[in-house]
Amino acid sequence: MSHIIVIANQKGGVGKTTTAVNLSACIATMGKSTLLVDLDPQGNSTSGIGIDKKELEASLYDVVVSEISKKDNATSEISAENVILETQIENLWILPSEKNLAGAEVELVNVPQREFCLRNILAPIQDEYDYIFIDAPPSLSLLTINGLAAAQSVLIPLQCEYFALEGLSELLQTIILVRDSLNNALRLQGVLLTMFQLTNLSKQVIDDVRDHLGDKVFDTVIPRNVTLGEAPSFGMPIIEYDRACAGALAYSRLADELIERNG
Repeated sequence: MSHIIVIANQKGGVGKTTTAVNLSACIATMGKSTLLVDLDPQGNSTSGIGIDKKELEASLYDVVVSEISKKDNATSEISAENVILETQIENLWILPSEKNLAGAEVELVNVPQREFCLRNILAPIQDEYDYIFIDAPPSLSLLTINGLAAAQSVLIPLQCEYFALEGLSELLQTIILVRDSLNNALRLQGVLLTMFQLTNLSKQVIDDVRDHLGDKVFDTVIPRNVTLGEAPSFGMPIIEYDRACAGALAYSRLADELIERNG
């Protein structure tokens, strides 16, 4: 049985996609069969892992459209299995995305049980992977709700800045609502503190989050690291771009911690 983890935060710029790409790559290098699902129409996980969005023959959007067509008793022609691509990292595959996925929210609005579209898409393939990471959009949208409904747990990247704390309680409340109404197996995998700098503010944010959430906060803290920002422009996860940098070492520690937490 695979571990399905959605990486979510409605606030942008907190390291969500950076975490999705680099954590999935680190897990894969540890010998775990891993699928990265790019649920964000921006497609940054897709390009960040080295896939050219302009060259895609099909994407998650096409799979969603086929899933919707089942509701109308039409023949579904495209499944996730048809669209998943190998990456340059051994044991890592991706279900890619591009800008057309933004239209899926409109098309899903009047579909019965629209919140379960992604769950239905992943169901036939999920046991083929040890880990499935879902990179959700930076919003509390229908796509994000699909990610929460499909996952077993939520990993929340949280920037070590004051304003990042403001949206945390709202996201935690959303997780509770989804758990109570759509997915009673959903749990908080943990909060990951990102973009840490040696400042009093960063230290205060860490102390506040740990006081509030205790062991739900990962021990690993991701530092603000220039190399982490450079790697996506080369279409490479950080362990391929510069495995000795501080960012690569931090995500490797996070991968170890995640696997230990999940037994």
